[in-house]
Amino acid sequence: MSVPLIQKIHVGAYLMKQRLQGKQRYPLVLMLEPLFRCNLACAGCGKIDYPDDILNRRLSVEECVGAAEECGAPIVSIAGGEPLLHKEMPKIVAELVKRRRFIYLCTNALLLEKKIDQFKPSPYLCFSIHLDGDRERHDKVVCQDGVYDKATAAIKAARAKGFRVNVNCTLFDGEQPEHVAHFLDSAMEMGVSGVTISPGYAYERAPDQQHFLKRSQTKQLFRDVFRYGKGKGWRLNQSALFLDFLAGNQTYHCTPWGNPTRNVFGWQKPCYLLGEGHVATFRELMDDTNWDLYGTGNYEKCADCMVHCGYEATAVNDTLSHPVKAMMAAMRGPKTDGPMAPEIALDKARPAEFVFERQLRHNMDKLTAEKDASAKTSSECRSSAA
Repeated sequence: MSVPLIQKIHVGAYLMKQRLQGKQRYPLVLMLEPLFRCNLACAGCGKIDYPDDILNRRLSVEECVGAAEECGAPIVSIAGGEPLLHKEMPKIVAELVKRRRFIYLCTNALLLEKKIDQFKPSPYLCFSIHLDGDRERHDKVVCQDGVYDKATAAIKAARAKGFRVNVNCTLFDGEQPEHVAHFLDSAMEMGVSGVTISPGYAYERAPDQQHFLKRSQTKQLFRDVFRYGKGKGWRLNQSALFLDFLAGNQTYHCTPWGNPTRNVFGWQKPCYLLGEGHVATFRELMDDTNWDLYGTGNYEKCADCMVHCGYEATAVNDTLSHPVKAMMAAMRGPKTDGPMAPEIALDKARPAEFVFERQLRHNMDKLTAEKDASAKTSSECRSSAA
């Protein structure tokens, strides 16, 4: 079973409560980024392109716990950057587990064996380890030899100590379906509880802009991969309708508020993938964001996005609204032949706005002001003490 029964019951009860209360927008997963610093520089990642003053910033334990309580999502995905570089990560995880949040600690696993004894096994904690293919493919994607071997050794060590382990796999242009299928076979043999699989998002700051999948490529690739998986019982850690969406059989708009993001700048607008501003509170994010400006068909930057953090919440909502359709999809698996579902028209999408430099200047000015205020307060305290 890729998702424990206790998690299914807890999350199911949460979803039913939101619907009974008539809420139109509510979070499913909090994307928590306590830092942007990483010990890898992957070609397909745009999350670490910041000056040292920002890369050295950390959310405190109190800020992380406060974000989880403010948001209320039953699941917290701790990403970054590399979370295991945060010295207080064991305490952050312990405090969130104490509050019965289901934690997916997303890590490249380079430090996991060294730090594993700082954590305790729990049904609320899962190490989500990045592996984007076999040894050759993964080391190429992360731009460093030897990472695959360290990550798979960490998976073995974590499982031996009783931890739940998930694999987080991102696919890019140039993947061979049979190679992806073979990798999924090998992941099952490692004994992981499940694999989260998704196409990469075309981050505008990613060093390699040539290998992100277009929408039509994503659908065909996943159809071909799933065709190899018929009857194999792969433990994919996603809803049946989201997998069917990846294979081109569902026409979905994203649900960006389903996975809100809290990072060192505040609450990120509008979603985990797009950083077009930050606000101080979760309520401001939900109430003041003009959601109609974003999503496939609305915004050029969203044209090719089919990432789980945008669409899994949509698939979950569809599951609750159409349980028979979801049950049929789960029984037969993703459909791998026949016509694909109609595509969302892109001709009215507004042009992309490239706001990174403006956002960076704003955040650096804010950081400088905070440092000046802190220095002034320290000086005043010293003067009073004297």
